[in-house]
Amino acid sequence: MRSEFGLRTILASLAPRCSRQSWMSRILQLVGSAAVVVGSAGAAYEASANDQLKAAIAAAANSITKDEVTELVDALADDTFEGRDAGSRGGRAAGTYLVKKFEDLKLKPIGDQGTYFQNFQYNGVSRNIVGLIEGSDEKLKNEVVVIGAHYDHVGYGRTGNSFGPLGYIHNGADDNASGTTGLLEIMEAIAELPTPPRRSVMFALWDAEEHGLIGSKHWVSSPTIPLDRVVFYLNLDMIGRLGKTGVEVIGSRTMPGMRKSISQLNTDSNLTLDFTYKIKEDSDHHPFFAKGIPFVMYHTGLHDDYHRPSDDADRINADGVRQLARLSLLTILEVANADQSPSYRPASVREIVVGKQMIEQPAPSTPPRFGMSWNRPEGDKPAWVVTSVTPGSPCEKAGLKSGDKLLTLSGRPIDDDSKFRLELLAASGTTELTVERAGEAEPVKITVEPAGSPIRIGITWREDPAEPQTVLLTSVVPGSAAHQAGLEPRDRIYTLAGKPFADTNEFRDLISKLPSPIELTYERMGKIVSTKLNVLGGEAN
Repeated sequence: MRSEFGLRTILASLAPRCSRQSWMSRILQLVGSAAVVVGSAGAAYEASANDQLKAAIAAAANSITKDEVTELVDALADDTFEGRDAGSRGGRAAGTYLVKKFEDLKLKPIGDQGTYFQNFQYNGVSRNIVGLIEGSDEKLKNEVVVIGAHYDHVGYGRTGNSFGPLGYIHNGADDNASGTTGLLEIMEAIAELPTPPRRSVMFALWDAEEHGLIGSKHWVSSPTIPLDRVVFYLNLDMIGRLGKTGVEVIGSRTMPGMRKSISQLNTDSNLTLDFTYKIKEDSDHHPFFAKGIPFVMYHTGLHDDYHRPSDDADRINADGVRQLARLSLLTILEVANADQSPSYRPASVREIVVGKQMIEQPAPSTPPRFGMSWNRPEGDKPAWVVTSVTPGSPCEKAGLKSGDKLLTLSGRPIDDDSKFRLELLAASGTTELTVERAGEAEPVKITVEPAGSPIRIGITWREDPAEPQTVLLTSVVPGSAAHQAGLEPRDRIYTLAGKPFADTNEFRDLISKLPSPIELTYERMGKIVSTKLNVLGGEAN
C-alpha cells in the first residue's frame, strides 16, 4: 500500500488436489438431493443446476488453503526479490516469477503484443501483469470484472518511502505479498471452475504502486481492453495482518447493495467487517473510482512493520489471508454471475466527508413513558422495589416513591421483569400500579398517565440510500422487545419472518402487524444474526 469468482463434472474437477477431500461434506450440504422435484421437469432441472453452481463455488472457495498461502507469501517476500522495487532487478525477477503463474493457468494474455506484460516508463521499465478469463455468457462476457493487487514494494528503502532503517531489504510480506498471494489463489480457483463466470474476469498485478499508483494509473489511461467494458474493480492491498479489529471494507457504497451482498457472503468466515465511508487516494482502487467504476477493497490495516524491513513473512496471518481470499473470490463471483450489471453511485463521492454522520446519526432517545427504575433484592421471591423516580415524570406526578414495592400492573401480578418492561412500554391510556409502601397497612393504588404513544417494538429507523431493501436502526428503546432481542442502533435489518421487504413502507407495515414472535435477520459489522422479537399486541412501533 502506498504511503499518503452435470455434478459429476464438478466432482471430477476436484481431483487434482487431494486436500479438497476434506470439504466433501460441505459440498454435499450445498448440493442436497439430486432428485429434487419442484412441480415440473423444468423447475427440477433449474434447481439441480443451481445446486451444481453452489457446489462448484464452494469447491473453488475451499481450494484456497493456508498452506498454499504460506508457500506463496514466503516466496514473494524472500530476499531473492530484494524488496520488489519497481524497475529494479528484484522487481523484474518478481514479475517473471508471477507471469509463470498466469501461463500455468492458461489465462488469455492482454498485455503488450500478446504478452502478459504491459510496460511503462518508470525507473527504466516497469511492468504491469494482466490476464483474462473470458466469461461464459455470450452477452455478459463483454463486461469485465477486474481484481487487482500491486506486487511491488520499496526495495532497500529510501527517504520518502521507508520508515527505516534504510539500506536493508524491505520484503513487504504484508505490503503487498499478501494481496498478491490472495489474487493468485483466486485466479487459480476461478481458472479451475468447470464453467467460467458469466462475465469476464481480468487479473491485474500492478507495478510501481509504491511510487504513486503509477502502474494502475497507466493501465486506466492506456487500457489493454476498452475501459468502458470494466464494470467493477476489487482491490487487495495488505490483507496479511487479520486481527481482533477485523477487516476494513472500503468502497462498498460505490455500488447499491454491496454491503448487504458482502455480509451475506461472509456468513461462513464470519469476519468482523468495518464498512468505512472514506475513500483515499492511497491504493490502486482510486484510478478506477476516479473513472466512476464501483469498487471494493479489503484491508487489514497498518501496523508498526509498515514500510520497514521487519514486514516479513513470519508475521503474516496466513489463515487470515485464506479467509479474505475466499471472501474476495465469493465477491468477484457474485458480481460476475449477477443478472444485473453493477451500477456506480455518484453519491459515494460526497459521502466520503459527511456520509456516516448524516446517514448513521442516532435518533434522539425516546422520553421515558413512566420514569422509574427498579430492582429485585435477594431473597425468597421478594417484590420488585422502586429504586428511583425521574423528576417531572408521569410516575412522580402520580405519587410513586423510591422504596415502594411493585405488586401489580393493571391488576396483573408483576413476576417477570422482561414482561413487565414490555407491558409498561405498550401501556395505552391510564395505567394502575399497586404498591406496598412502608408505613401503609394496605397496598396503595397509583394511577399513572404514561407519556407518549404505546411502544410495541421499540425501534426507529431510516433508509440508507446505498442499501435498498434494508432499514438502518437509529434508536432502540431500553427494555423494549427490540432491546431484549439484542438489537442496537446502527444494526441493519435484512428480513422479517424469513423474507426480504421491498422498502421502508413495507417494513413498517410488517413490523407493526406480524404476530409474536417476529423472526428477523440483521447485520452488525458484517455479521448476520437471526433473532426473535417477543412482542405484545397492538399496532405500534
